[in-house]
Amino acid sequence: MRPWLETVVMPADRSWLLFDRQLASFPFNWHYHPEFELTLTLGSEGMRFVGDHIARYGDGDLVLVGPNLPHAWESSRTVGAAPRHRAMVCWFTEAWIGALIEVSPELAPLRRLLDAAGSGLLFSPQARERAARQLLALVGAAPERHWLGLIETLLGLCADADRQTLATSAITPAGNSRERQRLAQVLDWLNAHYTEPVALEALAALAHVSPSQLQRLFKRSTRMSISAYVTQRRIGHACALLAQGALPVAQVGARVGYAEPGYFTRQFRAAKGCTPSGYRAVMAREIVGAG
Repeated sequence: MRPWLETVVMPADRSWLLFDRQLASFPFNWHYHPEFELTLTLGSEGMRFVGDHIARYGDGDLVLVGPNLPHAWESSRTVGAAPRHRAMVCWFTEAWIGALIEVSPELAPLRRLLDAAGSGLLFSPQARERAARQLLALVGAAPERHWLGLIETLLGLCADADRQTLATSAITPAGNSRERQRLAQVLDWLNAHYTEPVALEALAALAHVSPSQLQRLFKRSTRMSISAYVTQRRIGHACALLAQGALPVAQVGARVGYAEPGYFTRQFRAAKGCTPSGYRAVMAREIVGAG
């Protein structure tokens, strides 16, 4: 159940993509992608998974997820008279939104919002009520209204002082375009292979730098070491496995890259403040409550 890379294809006549999903259920689909994702969930209740954060969601849930952060929604029941589970999903790229911010000083507040989205952001009831009205008005709207609508929605969310951070930590690459490109190659490899042993020399060759240069670049750009990033991805994956299935704890550890159960338990406790077994027990109660 490693998160899979989802390919998002932008329409030729749009700068960003709005997908109005209406389904009989939202199955667990643990995935990530390089685009930002703003998801409004309507008429649905269930469990939300963002990085290593797992919690219930309800009608009107609004979350902004940053690039390459694994996430999933799993429905348990519809709300009220809603016949189907509905999610309005907005995808947009860093290249597009970053270019707008660069040429428009008025959009500077968006940068702080987008940087914070690296950990996933849950918005307050007041903010999501307004955003829901704005997003619903975009269904079937003309392209120019589409473009303005997302910017207006995001600017409104910038003012939400009661928003909550979800995952433990974030990756927000910094540096010049060349450094970002090199780091993107390394992150792409780590996102696909973090359950495997990581060879620093091979990663450095991928980025065409020396091992010491790579370590400095990674730390400067992400504010964490390569080993800390790998641990973050492994623990997030373990949280999803513990919440989703009945695999023994040792097998969960092995699935995410820890051959020695005791070391997995120590790493998990350091990240989450409890043992894997304790975490599973808490999540089991949450899932029963959401069902």
